[in-house]
Order: sequence, then structure tokens, then C-alpha cells
Amino acid sequence: MRRRGFTLLETLVALALTGLLMIALNTFVFSMGELWGRNTDLRLFDQHVRAVTRFLENELRSAALPPAGTPDQPPITVQEIRTQAGMTETLLTFELFEGSRMFVWPGQPLPEVVCSLSVREGTGLLFLWHSRLEKNFADQSPRETVVSPLVSAMSYDYYDADFKNWKNEPQPRRNAQGEYEAPRRLRLKFTYRTRSQEVLIMLPTVTQGVPVF
Repeated sequence: MRRRGFTLLETLVALALTGLLMIALNTFVFSMGELWGRNTDLRLFDQHVRAVTRFLENELRSAALPPAGTPDQPPITVQEIRTQAGMTETLLTFELFEGSRMFVWPGQPLPEVVCSLSVREGTGLLFLWHSRLEKNFADQSPRETVVSPLVSAMSYDYYDADFKNWKNEPQPRRNAQGEYEAPRRLRLKFTYRTRSQEVLIMLPTVTQGVPVF
């Protein structure tokens, strides 16, 4: 029995269908590529927000560990810091015993690094830092390192145990004795073009040398 081959018409129809399928596939691929490229900035922005948030959480956890953090001394406080511009800012301050990978030292890296967080318009989120072991620690202003140029605002969350609610403050507040009170949470606002995103970072405390989150 002889096998029947494809006719010329069947071959042409098959080629036409294959061509249409390839055109549709290419159109889909190129359209997806266009959409992917169009959203690249947004994806990179989200990745940046997550990376900076994780970095700060890790640094604050380190600050709550001994020897920097002890039950007798809160690991994170609010202090008045004199900046390189000669101004005094009220900033969230903590100590990193081993420093941070972001710090670029003029010489040999030193431990016992006192750090503060500041947000400045047009600059972003900064680390202000210097070591207690430096000769001019008490007199010299800390160095400054930009953590993220996309942080446009920083505020502080305090928990009211009586009313069982949170209150957000644009600046660190004082207690009844007039002393600066450390917040429970740090609130950061990231801004890129028309897009903004806010994150909350819980500040650790120390109980018998172990950080609690």
C-alpha cells in the first residue's frame, strides 16, 4: 500500500500557519521584553528599599549585642551630634563594636564606632561615625557616609502603653524629665521620581545581653 504524501496546498497551509505562529510568538516575546524593560526602574527601586532595610536591621541588631549593648545601657539612644557643617542635630545614636563594611577609614579600621543616623534633603540617609579610640573623638565631628540617596524622610514611632497605640513624631521627643527618649520604631520614606515607599524598622532592646525584637 502506497503512503499518501502532502499535497502542495497542505504544505502551503502548514507553512502559513507556522509563519503566523512565529509572528505571534515574536510579538509576545518582544512585548514582554518591552514591559520588563519599562518596569526595570521600579524593580530596582524595590530591591534598593529591601537591601537598605535589611542592612539597617542587621546593623541595629549588632548594636544590641555585647559588648556594645548591655542591660544597664540602652543600645540605641538619642543624642545631640555636632556635624561637619558645624551644626548640632538630634540623632538616633548607637555603637558598632566592630564597625561597618560601609566605613572607609583614613588608616587602620578601629572598633568601638559610635554611629548616628541622619536624613538630609538632597543627600539622603547618612551614617555619621567615628571611633572612641581616635585621639580627637571628643572634639572632632564624625565622618559622614551616604547609606541611601533615596531616603527622603525619617521619623520616629513611640508606643503609648496607657492608650495602647503608636504615635509618630517627626523628631525625637523628650520624656517628663526633659531627657531624650529613644523610639520603639524607625520609619523611613524612600522616594524615586513619582514613586514612594515607607518602611518600618523595629529597634532592638537588650535583656541580659540578648537582643529582643
